[in-house]
Amino acid sequence: MLKTELSIAEARRIVLTAQGFNAMRAPGAVGAAQLRKGIERLGLLQIDSVNILVRAQYMPLFSRLGAYQPAQLDALAAAKPKRFFEYWGHEASMLPIDCQPLLRWRMDRARRGLDVWRQLAPFAGEKRGEADALLARIAAQGPLAASDVAGSKAAKGMWEWSAAKHALEWLFWAGLVASTHRRSSFERVYDLTERVLPRATLQIPTPSGEDARRALLARSARSLGVATADDLRDYYRLSPTDARLPIEQLVEEGTLIPVQVRGWRQQAYVHKDARAGRRLEGSALLSPFDPLIWSRPRTERLFGFRYRLEIYTPAHKREHGYYVLPFLLDGALVGRVDLKADRKAGQLIVQRAHVEPNAPHHTVERLIEELRLMASWLGMSSIAIAPAAAIDPLFTPIQILL
Repeated sequence: MLKTELSIAEARRIVLTAQGFNAMRAPGAVGAAQLRKGIERLGLLQIDSVNILVRAQYMPLFSRLGAYQPAQLDALAAAKPKRFFEYWGHEASMLPIDCQPLLRWRMDRARRGLDVWRQLAPFAGEKRGEADALLARIAAQGPLAASDVAGSKAAKGMWEWSAAKHALEWLFWAGLVASTHRRSSFERVYDLTERVLPRATLQIPTPSGEDARRALLARSARSLGVATADDLRDYYRLSPTDARLPIEQLVEEGTLIPVQVRGWRQQAYVHKDARAGRRLEGSALLSPFDPLIWSRPRTERLFGFRYRLEIYTPAHKREHGYYVLPFLLDGALVGRVDLKADRKAGQLIVQRAHVEPNAPHHTVERLIEELRLMASWLGMSSIAIAPAAAIDPLFTPIQILL
């Protein structure tokens, strides 16, 4: 029987178990079956373009399972019939294929120009002809990316997109095209949805929006373990209006059990199948886009760890660095490191590092072990410790050979 009041420590144990950090990293090679189970447990992998270390979708499985071949994840994403697909889950995401019917309400809204980026909305109205022309071209000629469209060169700048890219993104958001894969440049390639996704999936009846959102929130709860309403809806980026009634329904049917977490101001909920694992020993470096920590307020509530992504902060104003990974040790967040992969030199560079005030005495030793594992996984031959990263006599500004 689940308790109706939890301490922070109890809530954290349930959360870490739900997120796959219970009895981490079994011995032996990590295979495709483990990767599939890992994605299904999390519900999705967020995709992001930043590649200073490694693309975001690869890290959560490494953090939980240990070293695996990234090509295995690429193969899972590209395999036919598709078991995973790309769409807007928690931002751009890799999702299990059975989630596709649950997101059709979002596609329907996009077709009406709703809940999409401002630049895309015109393709549901006055610019629909441009989108339809691209759709017809894909139907006749096969898959294409924005760079394949003549005259699609965009202005310079990270977020400057061409008209063709905007049209393709609207078609993608509306579910009229799907992503076949991404090129090595990270560019998405599109084809007609019916040529990408399994027929069996597309033939599943479309649930009502309310039913679909209730199912998404149930998945959020299963993956989070313990969560507030804001936590639950953030997982699949649902609005407060869309989430309110389904959460009430999940409580009524017994899927969500209301609990109080000491120190939390908001009502919390536990999934009916949530359990507190017995073992939380182990260490892991966490991507900024890891589902355990992507909600920064939740991270503070659970771990007492204030974490912000400072990529867009001017360099001289950064507190901890450009691409900072929190360090999880035996169920607590005890440090953080700003990392960069210098692929040309074959080095994993520790640019800055910080240990939390109450971290255990063996934190640095365990952090170095984890850095060695990551460097090996990424194919780096050494770890270079920048002078600014010297946080302990054991962690000196020298090169650590693997």
